[in-house]
Amino acid sequence: YGGMGLDFSYSIAVAEELGHIHCGGIPMAIGVQVGMATPALTRFGSDELKKQFLAPTIAGDFVACLGISEPGAGSDVANIKTTAMRKGDEYVINGSKMWITSGSQADWMCLLANTSEGPPHRNKSLICLPMNLPGIHVAKKIDKLGMRSSDTAQIFFEDVKVPTKNLIGEEGKGFTYQMLQFQEERLWAVATVLTPLETIIQETIGYTRQRKVFDQSVLHNQTVHFRLAELATEVELVRSLLHRAVALYVEGNDVTKFASMAKLKAGRLAREVTDSCLQFWGGMGFTSEVLVSRFYRDLRLMSIGGGTDETMLSIICKYMEILPSK
Repeated sequence: YGGMGLDFSYSIAVAEELGHIHCGGIPMAIGVQVGMATPALTRFGSDELKKQFLAPTIAGDFVACLGISEPGAGSDVANIKTTAMRKGDEYVINGSKMWITSGSQADWMCLLANTSEGPPHRNKSLICLPMNLPGIHVAKKIDKLGMRSSDTAQIFFEDVKVPTKNLIGEEGKGFTYQMLQFQEERLWAVATVLTPLETIIQETIGYTRQRKVFDQSVLHNQTVHFRLAELATEVELVRSLLHRAVALYVEGNDVTKFASMAKLKAGRLAREVTDSCLQFWGGMGFTSEVLVSRFYRDLRLMSIGGGTDETMLSIICKYMEILPSK
């Protein structure tokens, strides 16, 4: 379908390199395309669907988006309300999606919707939804704290009709497919923050070395150079966990626990690094002129998007068999 047939470790290498882009929005948009909207289609979609949607997405002719979150269901994927009811050889879609990255320019959406009245983990399906169909209303781009170069939209569906052949895989398996898809999404997200965190630490070293306070460089203070050493160590620990998880994933293992651990730690570390380093920049760190303030805004999303820190902790507890049963 136009790809190079390489394993997932190559995607992670690309994700780490994309960290050299000095904003979070562009790596995130590429991540949606290659690691969020397309893995389920690649794994479970029909040949016809792959030719129609995957091939042009790989070629860069189509922009893809992922339609999971809703105003009342972000990390709580099982609670989505959007419906796609089968009528003859079509699904009729009603509902809305929120915080959709690339939503205002996407050519198609990998949509998760309820296709039956059954249990919440077995009544959902993934559907390839062209975004130019009647009944799709894309609301204005959402104004955000960070990731300002990324268009994030709220989207409404009113009696949108799509052929049933646009179903990815089996009906009712959408929740399962999405959980598998989350492994790649979360690993990609971790990879994209490693290089920015390294960059921030290095820029902070350079700035504090030349900035003088009380007749000595800020870097000369033990609290500063010790803290920077700690942060650099933490970044390398996250990198090691990421590479271990990716190696296991390439071998065919379920790495949901490790991916969740890595994303949890990366999100928290992104907050630690950007906050600590911004402090060492003093008043200059509070301006929009320096990179550390941009990453302070952009990387805050890491602990929210693709599953919150709290959701990651619940998943880890589930795999440790210490999560209380309902």
